Amino acid sequence: MDIEKKEEQPLRSVADNHSRKHKRRRCIIICSSVIGVILTITLILLILSLTVFKAKKPVLTVNSVALQDFDVSVTPLPLRVSLNLSLALGISIKNPNKVSVKYQSSSTSLRYKGREVGDVPIPAGKIGVDGTEDLNLTLTIFADRLVTDSEIYKDIIGGNLALSSYTRIKANVRVVFFHIHVTSTSDCDVNIDIGSRSIPNQTCHYKNKLD
Repeated sequence: MDIEKKEEQPLRSVADNHSRKHKRRRCIIICSSVIGVILTITLILLILSLTVFKAKKPVLTVNSVALQDFDVSVTPLPLRVSLNLSLALGISIKNPNKVSVKYQSSSTSLRYKGREVGDVPIPAGKIGVDGTEDLNLTLTIFADRLVTDSEIYKDIIGGNLALSSYTRIKANVRVVFFHIHVTSTSDCDVNIDIGSRSIPNQTCHYKNKLD
């Protein structure tokens, strides 16, 4: 009986070793497969983020600037200018990306010789894939900010009033795992012909910057 027991022990040891090797091999195969799938998915996402879903800067465009209200009068004695002016500003923000874009709340300001004399808020929003957001804004000049400026008298008497509008939009583009922050600005110079009560010319400059 003792001899039979001694012969059974090596057989069991060999079977156990074979079972452990089989389990180890199966574990290695499963782990390798999982890692391979993860690497493949990561590579596909990376390729898509650099090609189809490559982040592009939103395009800010000023489509129109028009006089909405304009009334000006000059009192010689005592010298005083009464000015009521509103500009209708048409702005569009185009999203050229294959993902949606969110932009923060901001504003458009009206400036006279570099000094802010009016503003209008722009609420935060979201633009869909390849979409365009149209914004119709009304900029009203704050006359009390110009009363003490002697230059305004010269411009009005001269028949030409030069103003500028400044818009700044901060957008967030998310592509796969990446967040890209873009700031777009527009700066438009507007010349108002007081005699004809019109805008004979305007010039806009645009900038895009990655934050």
